[in-house]
Amino acid sequence: MSATPWFPDVLGDPWVARTLELRPDERGPVVATLVTRRRGDDAAPVPPVPAGRTAVLYVHGFADYFFQAHLAQEWADHGVDLYAIDLRAYGRSLRDHQTPNYCDDLREYGEDLAAATAVLRDELGYSRLLLMGHSTGGLLVSLWAHSATGRATVDGLVLNSPWFDLNRPWFDRVVSTAVLDVVGRRARYVVLQSGPSEYSRTLHREGGGEWEYDLALKPPEGFGVLAGWLRAIRAGHARLAAGLDLDCPVLVCCSTRSGVNRPDNPDLGRVDAVLDVRHIVARAPALGRDVTVVQVEDGIHDLALSAEPARSAYFRAVSDWVGERFGLTR
Repeated sequence: MSATPWFPDVLGDPWVARTLELRPDERGPVVATLVTRRRGDDAAPVPPVPAGRTAVLYVHGFADYFFQAHLAQEWADHGVDLYAIDLRAYGRSLRDHQTPNYCDDLREYGEDLAAATAVLRDELGYSRLLLMGHSTGGLLVSLWAHSATGRATVDGLVLNSPWFDLNRPWFDRVVSTAVLDVVGRRARYVVLQSGPSEYSRTLHREGGGEWEYDLALKPPEGFGVLAGWLRAIRAGHARLAAGLDLDCPVLVCCSTRSGVNRPDNPDLGRVDAVLDVRHIVARAPALGRDVTVVQVEDGIHDLALSAEPARSAYFRAVSDWVGERFGLTR
């Protein structure tokens, strides 16, 4: 892995980004992108840090990229520096020769996470490292924290509506998954599902939401769900369900309710319209020995984008947990 210098990010000043060049795959060159908020007026965009400082690395979900700049201040209030990664073939890291958001095996992302955390640990000198994963990112960081590299690197996990199981009836979660294991291996790029997400549409200001972001990187219609990708996801679900036995503390946050992802749902802005929160709560104990579950009333799928007061309730849950587990108080 090699890294380019830091450069101005699409979020604008004081945000900077850095390209992490990874091993090429069968499709060609592969990169990930590390993003952070520049500290102070130092000539170096991201200077080495004082001893004992903590960083958090944010990992996005499917059909997503990092744009939640307000998270940086929430963590800064605890003396923690926020970094985020756009994984290979996502957001800032998507290249023309790549299929958006696609992978054959979730373990591919281990290289992305190892590269990013090596910059934080080895180059910048952070003493403690937390991973914060949303949705698919929550599944990825949980599985990586179970790996040998992850166990040696991660001090704690904060999971925001992690994707622990398929939001489908029992038949699809069990029988159809067995069929998918065959189809996904032989016809990787067959589109299983496509179409707009009402949840995603209503997040953006153009859809009446509160947030501004690049619709080319996070389109309301999403990206097609491909057979090979969903096969990789289901394999990850199975590994988690078998038990990970993580030895770091884990915070799992999700909404109290789920609902349909349709425009006729009057509660769309007060429920998780993407995942079944019952699956999240049921699978959480499989993560390890120190797992805290907090459900947020009126929270949406990305709890950090929920309307108030749910958004503040989510941040308060994270604040209380990092204070209790790591002594990181405001």
